[in-house]
Amino acid sequence: MSITAKELAKKLGLSATAVSMALNNKPGVSTDTRQLVIKAAEEAGYDFSRIRNSNGISGSIYVIFYKTHNAILSYTPIFDELYQGVKEECKKNNIGTRLIQFYEKTDSLELCFSELRGGDCIGIILVGTEITKEVCEKFLELNIPLTLLDTYFDSLDCNSVLINNSQGAYLATEYLISITGTQPGYLQSSYPIYNFAARQEGYFKAIKENGMSKSRSIIHRLAPSIEDAMGDMLEILEDGTELARCYFADNDIIAIGAMKALKLRGYKIPEDIAIIGFDNISEGRVVEPSLTTMDVPRLFIGQTAAKQLIEQLKTRIYHSYKIEVSTKMIKRLSHCL
Repeated sequence: MSITAKELAKKLGLSATAVSMALNNKPGVSTDTRQLVIKAAEEAGYDFSRIRNSNGISGSIYVIFYKTHNAILSYTPIFDELYQGVKEECKKNNIGTRLIQFYEKTDSLELCFSELRGGDCIGIILVGTEITKEVCEKFLELNIPLTLLDTYFDSLDCNSVLINNSQGAYLATEYLISITGTQPGYLQSSYPIYNFAARQEGYFKAIKENGMSKSRSIIHRLAPSIEDAMGDMLEILEDGTELARCYFADNDIIAIGAMKALKLRGYKIPEDIAIIGFDNISEGRVVEPSLTTMDVPRLFIGQTAAKQLIEQLKTRIYHSYKIEVSTKMIKRLSHCL
Protein backbone atom coordinates (compact mmCIF):
# COMPACT_ATOMS: atom_id res chain seq x y z
CA MET A 1 0.00 0.00 0.00
CA SER A 2 1.44 3.41 -0.98
CA ILE A 3 2.22 6.09 1.56
CA THR A 4 -0.38 8.79 2.21
CA ALA A 5 0.26 12.53 2.25
CA LYS A 6 -0.39 12.59 6.00
CA GLU A 7 2.15 9.83 6.60
CA LEU A 8 4.64 11.59 4.35
CA ALA A 9 4.25 14.81 6.35
CA LYS A 10 4.92 12.96 9.60
CA LYS A 11 7.95 11.22 8.10
CA LEU A 12 9.47 14.51 6.93
CA GLY A 13 8.55 16.49 10.02
CA LEU A 14 6.50 18.92 7.96
CA SER A 15 2.94 20.13 8.28
CA ALA A 16 0.25 18.39 6.27
CA THR A 17 -0.50 21.74 4.62
CA ALA A 18 3.09 22.19 3.44
CA VAL A 19 3.19 18.67 2.00
CA SER A 20 -0.16 19.20 0.27
CA MET A 21 1.04 22.46 -1.31
CA ALA A 22 4.24 20.80 -2.50
CA LEU A 23 2.46 17.76 -3.97
CA ASN A 24 -0.17 19.91 -5.66
CA ASN A 25 2.45 22.38 -6.94
CA LYS A 26 0.83 25.29 -5.13
CA PRO A 27 2.66 28.45 -4.01
CA GLY A 28 3.52 28.83 -0.35
CA VAL A 29 6.52 26.53 0.08
CA SER A 30 10.11 27.00 -0.97
CA THR A 31 11.64 25.30 -3.99
CA ASP A 32 13.90 23.25 -1.70
CA THR A 33 10.93 22.04 0.36
CA ARG A 34 8.95 21.22 -2.78
CA GLN A 35 11.84 19.17 -4.18
CA LEU A 36 12.34 17.41 -0.83
CA VAL A 37 8.68 16.39 -0.65
CA ILE A 38 8.51 15.22 -4.28
CA LYS A 39 11.69 13.17 -3.95
CA ALA A 40 10.55 11.56 -0.69
CA ALA A 41 7.12 10.85 -2.18
CA GLU A 42 8.64 9.13 -5.20
CA GLU A 43 10.96 7.04 -3.04
CA ALA A 44 8.08 6.03 -0.76
CA GLY A 45 5.85 5.04 -3.68
CA TYR A 46 3.29 7.81 -3.30
CA ASP A 47 0.44 7.50 -5.82
CA PHE A 48 0.61 10.77 -7.74
CA SER A 49 -2.31 9.75 -9.96
CA ARG A 50 -4.72 10.50 -7.11
CA ILE A 51 -3.74 14.16 -7.30
CA ARG A 52 -3.52 14.36 -11.06
CA ASN A 53 -6.79 12.57 -11.72
CA SER A 54 -8.79 14.48 -9.14
CA ASN A 55 -7.33 17.93 -9.66
CA GLY A 56 -5.65 18.03 -13.06
CA ILE A 57 -4.24 21.46 -13.89
CA SER A 58 -6.55 24.33 -13.10
CA GLY A 59 -5.68 27.99 -13.30
CA SER A 60 -3.76 30.21 -15.70
CA ILE A 61 -0.19 30.70 -16.82
CA TYR A 62 0.75 34.36 -16.50
CA VAL A 63 2.99 35.80 -19.20
CA ILE A 64 4.80 38.87 -17.86
CA PHE A 65 6.57 41.26 -20.23
CA TYR A 66 9.05 43.02 -17.96
CA LYS A 67 10.20 46.36 -19.36
CA THR A 68 13.05 48.30 -17.79
CA HIS A 69 13.70 51.19 -20.16
CA ASN A 70 11.33 50.24 -22.98
CA ALA A 71 14.32 50.29 -25.31
CA ILE A 72 13.87 46.82 -26.76
CA LEU A 73 10.34 45.77 -25.89
CA SER A 74 8.88 48.84 -27.57
CA TYR A 75 8.99 46.85 -30.81
CA THR A 76 5.87 44.82 -30.10
CA PRO A 77 5.59 42.44 -33.12
CA ILE A 78 8.51 40.36 -31.84
CA PHE A 79 6.87 39.79 -28.47
CA ASP A 80 3.38 39.34 -29.90
CA GLU A 81 4.72 36.23 -31.65
CA LEU A 82 6.25 34.91 -28.43
CA TYR A 83 2.94 35.36 -26.61
CA GLN A 84 1.02 33.73 -29.45
CA GLY A 85 3.26 30.68 -29.16
CA VAL A 86 2.58 30.46 -25.42
CA LYS A 87 -1.18 30.79 -25.94
CA GLU A 88 -1.27 28.09 -28.62
CA GLU A 89 0.52 25.56 -26.41
CA CYS A 90 -1.61 26.41 -23.36
CA LYS A 91 -4.80 26.05 -25.39
CA LYS A 92 -3.79 22.52 -26.40
CA ASN A 93 -3.66 21.68 -22.70
CA ASN A 94 -6.85 23.56 -21.75
CA ILE A 95 -4.88 26.04 -19.66
CA GLY A 96 -5.75 29.72 -19.60
CA THR A 97 -3.24 32.52 -20.15
CA ARG A 98 -3.08 36.02 -18.79
CA LEU A 99 -0.83 38.83 -20.02
CA ILE A 100 0.80 41.40 -17.76
CA GLN A 101 2.76 44.33 -19.22
CA PHE A 102 5.07 45.53 -16.45
CA TYR A 103 7.04 48.77 -16.82
CA GLU A 104 9.65 49.18 -14.10
CA LYS A 105 9.60 52.99 -14.06
CA THR A 106 5.87 53.34 -13.40
CA ASP A 107 4.51 50.03 -12.07
CA SER A 108 4.75 48.54 -8.58
CA LEU A 109 6.42 45.18 -8.23
CA GLU A 110 4.54 44.50 -4.98
CA LEU A 111 1.19 45.11 -6.66
CA CYS A 112 2.25 42.75 -9.43
CA PHE A 113 3.18 40.11 -6.86
CA SER A 114 -0.15 40.60 -5.07
CA GLU A 115 -1.98 39.96 -8.33
CA LEU A 116 0.01 36.76 -8.86
CA ARG A 117 -0.60 35.52 -5.31
CA GLY A 118 -4.27 36.46 -5.25
CA GLY A 119 -5.22 35.33 -8.75
CA ASP A 120 -5.39 31.95 -10.41
CA CYS A 121 -1.69 31.91 -11.33
CA ILE A 122 -0.24 28.39 -11.47
CA GLY A 123 2.92 29.29 -13.39
CA ILE A 124 4.83 32.25 -14.79
CA ILE A 125 6.55 32.81 -18.11
CA LEU A 126 8.70 35.86 -17.50
CA VAL A 127 9.86 37.64 -20.64
CA GLY A 128 13.06 39.01 -19.16
CA THR A 129 14.78 40.58 -22.16
CA GLU A 130 15.55 43.70 -20.11
CA ILE A 131 15.36 42.23 -16.60
CA THR A 132 18.20 42.18 -14.05
CA LYS A 133 19.30 39.18 -12.03
CA GLU A 134 18.17 40.88 -8.80
CA VAL A 135 14.62 41.40 -10.03
CA CYS A 136 14.45 37.86 -11.39
CA GLU A 137 15.44 36.58 -7.95
CA LYS A 138 12.42 38.37 -6.46
CA PHE A 139 10.10 36.56 -8.87
CA LEU A 140 11.70 33.22 -7.95
CA GLU A 141 11.06 33.94 -4.27
CA LEU A 142 7.32 33.72 -4.99
CA ASN A 143 7.81 29.93 -5.22
CA ILE A 144 5.53 29.77 -8.25
CA PRO A 145 6.82 27.58 -11.12
CA LEU A 146 8.61 29.94 -13.49
CA THR A 147 10.27 29.85 -16.90
CA LEU A 148 12.48 32.75 -17.91
CA LEU A 149 12.13 33.69 -21.56
CA ASP A 150 14.67 35.47 -23.77
CA THR A 151 17.49 35.77 -21.23
CA TYR A 152 19.65 33.69 -18.87
CA PHE A 153 21.63 34.09 -15.65
CA ASP A 154 24.38 31.60 -14.76
CA SER A 155 24.01 32.17 -11.02
CA LEU A 156 20.25 31.49 -10.82
CA ASP A 157 18.59 28.08 -10.46
CA CYS A 158 16.04 29.04 -13.05
CA ASN A 159 14.53 27.49 -16.18
CA SER A 160 15.32 29.48 -19.32
CA VAL A 161 14.30 29.32 -22.98
CA LEU A 162 16.09 31.71 -25.31
CA ILE A 163 17.68 32.31 -28.70
CA ASN A 164 21.09 30.84 -29.42
CA ASN A 165 22.41 34.38 -29.84
CA SER A 166 26.08 33.49 -30.03
CA GLN A 167 25.46 30.93 -32.79
CA GLY A 168 23.45 33.39 -34.86
CA ALA A 169 26.03 36.15 -34.63
CA TYR A 170 28.82 33.70 -35.39
CA LEU A 171 27.11 32.47 -38.56
CA ALA A 172 26.39 36.02 -39.75
CA THR A 173 29.97 37.20 -39.15
CA GLU A 174 31.47 34.06 -40.69
CA TYR A 175 29.33 34.55 -43.78
CA LEU A 176 30.37 38.20 -44.19
CA ILE A 177 34.02 37.15 -44.00
CA SER A 178 33.48 34.46 -46.62
CA ILE A 179 31.86 36.79 -49.17
CA THR A 180 33.96 39.93 -48.64
CA GLY A 181 37.33 38.52 -47.62
CA THR A 182 37.61 41.37 -45.12
CA GLN A 183 37.16 41.83 -41.39
CA PRO A 184 33.54 42.77 -40.64
CA GLY A 185 32.68 45.71 -38.44
CA TYR A 186 30.11 45.56 -35.65
CA LEU A 187 27.03 47.76 -35.23
CA GLN A 188 26.65 47.31 -31.49
CA SER A 189 23.67 48.33 -29.36
CA SER A 190 24.43 51.13 -26.92
CA TYR A 191 21.83 49.56 -24.62
CA PRO A 192 23.20 46.43 -22.89
CA ILE A 193 21.13 43.25 -22.50
CA TYR A 194 22.04 39.57 -22.27
CA ASN A 195 21.07 38.86 -25.88
CA PHE A 196 23.44 41.51 -27.25
CA ALA A 197 26.30 40.41 -25.01
CA ALA A 198 25.90 36.85 -26.33
CA ARG A 199 25.81 38.13 -29.91
CA GLN A 200 29.04 40.00 -29.27
CA GLU A 201 30.63 36.72 -28.15
CA GLY A 202 29.58 35.07 -31.40
CA TYR A 203 30.91 37.96 -33.47
CA PHE A 204 34.33 37.90 -31.81
CA LYS A 205 34.49 34.09 -31.97
CA ALA A 206 34.14 34.25 -35.76
CA ILE A 207 36.74 37.04 -35.95
CA LYS A 208 39.22 35.00 -33.90
CA GLU A 209 38.65 31.71 -35.74
CA ASN A 210 39.35 33.44 -39.05
CA GLY A 211 42.75 34.66 -37.86
CA MET A 212 41.66 38.26 -37.46
CA SER A 213 42.50 40.61 -34.59
CA LYS A 214 39.79 41.60 -32.14
CA SER A 215 41.57 44.91 -31.57
CA ARG A 216 41.21 45.82 -35.25
CA SER A 217 37.44 45.42 -35.26
CA ILE A 218 35.60 48.61 -36.20
CA ILE A 219 32.74 48.96 -33.74
CA HIS A 220 30.03 51.63 -33.79
CA ARG A 221 27.69 51.87 -30.80
CA LEU A 222 24.17 52.80 -31.90
CA ALA A 223 20.89 53.24 -30.01
CA PRO A 224 18.40 50.36 -30.50
CA SER A 225 15.70 52.27 -32.38
CA ILE A 226 15.61 53.04 -36.10
CA GLU A 227 15.53 56.83 -35.69
CA ASP A 228 18.17 56.98 -32.96
CA ALA A 229 20.46 54.47 -34.69
CA MET A 230 20.21 56.60 -37.82
CA GLY A 231 21.11 59.72 -35.82
CA ASP A 232 24.06 58.03 -34.13
CA MET A 233 25.35 56.72 -37.45
CA LEU A 234 25.06 60.16 -39.06
CA GLU A 235 27.24 61.58 -36.27
CA ILE A 236 29.82 58.84 -36.90
CA LEU A 237 29.86 59.65 -40.61
CA GLU A 238 30.17 63.38 -39.97
CA ASP A 239 33.14 62.77 -37.66
CA GLY A 240 34.98 60.98 -40.47
CA THR A 241 35.33 57.78 -38.46
CA GLU A 242 36.84 54.84 -40.36
CA LEU A 243 34.23 52.52 -41.83
CA ALA A 244 34.33 48.77 -42.41
CA ARG A 245 33.55 47.09 -45.74
CA CYS A 246 30.76 45.11 -44.08
CA TYR A 247 28.93 44.96 -40.75
CA PHE A 248 27.07 42.60 -38.45
CA ALA A 249 24.38 44.44 -36.47
CA ASP A 250 23.03 43.45 -33.06
CA ASN A 251 19.50 43.59 -34.45
CA ASP A 252 17.51 44.60 -37.53
CA ILE A 253 16.39 47.88 -36.00
CA ILE A 254 20.00 49.05 -35.64
CA ALA A 255 20.89 47.71 -39.09
CA ILE A 256 18.01 49.59 -40.75
CA GLY A 257 18.85 52.82 -38.94
CA ALA A 258 22.49 52.56 -40.04
CA MET A 259 21.48 51.78 -43.62
CA LYS A 260 19.29 54.88 -43.76
CA ALA A 261 22.18 57.06 -42.58
CA LEU A 262 24.66 55.51 -45.01
CA LYS A 263 22.30 55.93 -47.96
CA LEU A 264 21.62 59.53 -46.96
CA ARG A 265 25.36 60.23 -47.19
CA GLY A 266 25.70 58.61 -50.60
CA TYR A 267 26.91 55.11 -49.74
CA LYS A 268 25.53 52.24 -51.80
CA ILE A 269 24.41 49.07 -50.05
CA PRO A 270 25.75 46.47 -50.58
CA GLU A 271 28.18 47.73 -53.26
CA ASP A 272 30.05 49.96 -50.81
CA ILE A 273 29.03 48.44 -47.49
CA ALA A 274 27.29 45.10 -46.83
CA ILE A 275 25.13 44.60 -43.72
CA ILE A 276 23.53 41.63 -41.95
CA GLY A 277 21.01 42.11 -39.11
CA PHE A 278 19.38 39.87 -36.51
CA ASP A 279 15.70 39.11 -35.68
CA ASN A 280 14.02 39.07 -39.12
CA ILE A 281 11.47 41.81 -38.42
CA SER A 282 8.94 42.69 -41.13
CA GLU A 283 10.58 46.06 -41.90
CA GLY A 284 13.65 44.21 -43.12
CA ARG A 285 11.69 42.84 -46.05
CA VAL A 286 10.52 46.23 -47.32
CA VAL A 287 13.56 48.43 -46.64
CA GLU A 288 15.65 49.23 -49.74
CA PRO A 289 17.68 47.12 -50.24
CA SER A 290 15.98 44.29 -48.34
CA LEU A 291 17.93 43.24 -45.26
CA THR A 292 19.79 39.95 -44.91
CA THR A 293 19.18 38.78 -41.34
CA MET A 294 19.20 35.94 -38.83
CA ASP A 295 15.70 34.54 -38.43
CA VAL A 296 14.41 33.82 -34.92
CA PRO A 297 11.54 31.26 -34.66
CA ARG A 298 9.64 33.28 -32.05
CA LEU A 299 6.41 31.29 -32.23
CA PHE A 300 8.36 28.07 -31.59
CA ILE A 301 10.26 29.67 -28.69
CA GLY A 302 6.99 30.69 -27.02
CA GLN A 303 5.57 27.21 -27.56
CA THR A 304 8.71 25.61 -26.13
CA ALA A 305 8.62 27.77 -22.99
CA ALA A 306 4.96 26.91 -22.39
CA LYS A 307 5.50 23.22 -23.11
CA GLN A 308 8.34 22.95 -20.59
CA LEU A 309 6.41 24.82 -17.90
CA ILE A 310 3.28 22.71 -18.43
CA GLU A 311 5.35 19.53 -18.19
CA GLN A 312 6.68 20.72 -14.85
CA LEU A 313 3.13 21.45 -13.66
CA LYS A 314 1.98 17.98 -14.72
CA THR A 315 4.85 15.97 -13.25
CA ARG A 316 5.53 18.22 -10.24
CA ILE A 317 9.19 17.40 -10.77
CA TYR A 318 11.64 20.27 -11.05
CA HIS A 319 14.89 20.15 -13.01
CA SER A 320 16.45 23.43 -14.05
CA TYR A 321 17.34 23.74 -17.73
CA LYS A 322 18.58 26.13 -20.36
CA ILE A 323 17.15 25.64 -23.85
CA GLU A 324 18.70 27.61 -26.70
CA VAL A 325 16.86 27.71 -30.00
CA SER A 326 19.01 28.09 -33.12
CA THR A 327 18.63 30.77 -35.77
CA LYS A 328 18.98 30.56 -39.55
CA MET A 329 20.06 33.09 -42.15
CA ILE A 330 17.54 34.74 -44.45
CA LYS A 331 19.51 35.97 -47.46
CA ARG A 332 18.22 39.12 -49.11
CA LEU A 333 20.00 41.98 -50.88
CA SER A 334 21.91 43.96 -48.23
CA HIS A 335 24.85 41.53 -48.29
CA CYS A 336 25.18 40.83 -52.05
CA LEU A 337 28.28 42.19 -53.74
